[in-house]
Amino acid sequence: MDKPLTREDRNGAAILTLNRPDKLNALTIDMFLLLREHVDAIAQQTDKIGLVLLRGAGKCFCAGNDLASIASGAKPPKPWFQGETIEKLANLPQPVITAVHGHCYTGGLELALAGDIIVASANAKFGDTHGKWALTPVWGMSQRLPRRVGAAKAKEMMFTSRTYSGAQAEQIGLANFCVADDVFEAEVEKLTKEILGNSWFSHRANKKLVDDTEGLSLKAGLAHEIYKSEGRGPDSQERIAAFMKR
Repeated sequence: MDKPLTREDRNGAAILTLNRPDKLNALTIDMFLLLREHVDAIAQQTDKIGLVLLRGAGKCFCAGNDLASIASGAKPPKPWFQGETIEKLANLPQPVITAVHGHCYTGGLELALAGDIIVASANAKFGDTHGKWALTPVWGMSQRLPRRVGAAKAKEMMFTSRTYSGAQAEQIGLANFCVADDVFEAEVEKLTKEILGNSWFSHRANKKLVDDTEGLSLKAGLAHEIYKSEGRGPDSQERIAAFMKR
């Protein structure tokens, strides 16, 4: 039986795939258990993993939390387990790319928002439908969505439960890029290679600087950068020397 979430390591990238295509990758506790296992491992593998790519199998990224699972009373191993797992994904030292095609609703959107970069296919459909089901977010929507799109737009999305296309997601800053459906796979691969080609040390250090200074004043942020920067990486001299030989 296929696992509902898989990991494949390829050329320095850890590819995590939501793998319930017959259920539009609706999220279950078993999927979160596997996600936590992989995320905890990846966090310790900075020597061989330079980037994480999160994606969905089949027709879409993720239709959201599995309502049938909720209705059946399925329980996580401890309270707030899913939200904690998404937080761990977001806090990985490596860059995280979320590749979104097709549906990306509610819980799926909360998962996607853990990515440092979101790439959307033109056929992507983003939406927060908590309001449709009389639910409130506990996986990060109320915090990560406003930080992506601004408070006013986040409230619009939350209050209306509207669906936003890939192009609209790019326009409001929810997605970094929106690309045509027929080149989606190629563009995701291109971006992955581009990022992996730069210093993994710099990626980890830069991500930490940005995350650690979020919400600080400019003065405090600049002081943090000066005094907390990790400086030159172990691959700096080699990279400069290779450039000089061109």
